[in-house]
Amino acid sequence: MTDTPSKRLSGASSALPTRRQALKTLAAGAGAAATMPLWSRYAGAQSAEPIRIGFGKHATGIGAAYGRWYERTSVAALAKINAEGGINGRQVELVTEDDGTDPKRAAEVLEKFASQSKCDIAFGTLFSHVVIGAAPRAAELKLPYFVVSEGHHVASGMLNRWTLQPGITDVKSQVTAMAPFLTNTLGKKVTMIYPDYGFGYDHRDNLTPAITAAGGEVVAQIAIPPTETSFTKYFPKIPRDTEVIYHVMVGPAVLTFVKEMGEFFGPSRPEIFGFIDSLEAVDLSSPGLEFLEGTYFWEGMPRYLQDDAPDYVKAYRDAVGIDANGASTSDGADVSTAAHMFGCWETLHIIKAGMEAADYKSTDDRQALIEAVEAMTDMPAGPDHPQGAKRFNGKTHQVFGPQYISKVTDGKLVVAETVDYEDTLYPDEVDYTTMSF
Repeated sequence: MTDTPSKRLSGASSALPTRRQALKTLAAGAGAAATMPLWSRYAGAQSAEPIRIGFGKHATGIGAAYGRWYERTSVAALAKINAEGGINGRQVELVTEDDGTDPKRAAEVLEKFASQSKCDIAFGTLFSHVVIGAAPRAAELKLPYFVVSEGHHVASGMLNRWTLQPGITDVKSQVTAMAPFLTNTLGKKVTMIYPDYGFGYDHRDNLTPAITAAGGEVVAQIAIPPTETSFTKYFPKIPRDTEVIYHVMVGPAVLTFVKEMGEFFGPSRPEIFGFIDSLEAVDLSSPGLEFLEGTYFWEGMPRYLQDDAPDYVKAYRDAVGIDANGASTSDGADVSTAAHMFGCWETLHIIKAGMEAADYKSTDDRQALIEAVEAMTDMPAGPDHPQGAKRFNGKTHQVFGPQYISKVTDGKLVVAETVDYEDTLYPDEVDYTTMSF
């Protein structure tokens, strides 16, 4: 499929009817319509309009790898939803615009969704600086904005009532889950390497107290611009008494970052714990990554198909089109962003549930949709939530879910420990439900 600045996609439909069947159906419908009052015929026509979901895709910029897989996952989710009858009997259409992974452009995209494309809601943004830059415009437009970002900006109270993150966990809950494993299993003295922007600051600000609470100490914090292309100048800043390196990087040069880290340490490396962001969309069998054998990674959802994966996980992977190694079934070199993209699948199913609970009919029902989602709590694992069982906090607009700690074993990521959502909860920092629309 060729990317274009704007396009509309709907999910896969069932086999087309024959011409005779279609004519028969049309004739029967016309006869029935002739007996209806005019207002009833008009209302039926209105309800037949598709629900339009504006998807802000990171098609270009530093988030392009994520944008490509976020779109594939979203298209697959809508194919399932539409095949199951759509939302309130209406088909669902994805209206895609490239936001360039840029905050200013993302705000303009929201404006276009609301005023030109006539979208019901907006959805899908990942990079935190883009969310932070666009969310105020969503509030001005009174446009429900469902982000798939991981940033703590939603639950921190920084944003507004129109912005929600119900399908993917945030950094604060993730590091809360990871810190005890780091200090109990790998070492007490931690040096963290993180990207120098909002998402990285979430790691910086939340890991340090989490490590302290787990009996450890962050001995150094090294920030690196996400657009950096060479990293050798940063590694000498790592203190000699470091027992664990905690790394999370994003951007087009993540493979270079990890390779150069291996070259710097050689065989005498400390323990290494990474967030898979540092290698999302990167083949673990790439030359130069051999030193990662035996190291650990956080994953939002396992890239590699695990031996004990339930059928609904296999069905999700088949629908999106990823193989047992987490790569595209049509191109084994095209590695997915599996640890994040599930959030699009789950968010779209939450939107469906919210619209059905609110009896959503038109943009006049946007506020009711927000209130319906705010009322949600437990989300059981299954076809709609393949990443695992979750709990949504309507006050903070943030979901909590399982976290996966995987070990590189024979060149693949094998889940070593799963942290249930109950162990990732933290006290509320905001109550959006008390805010006006």
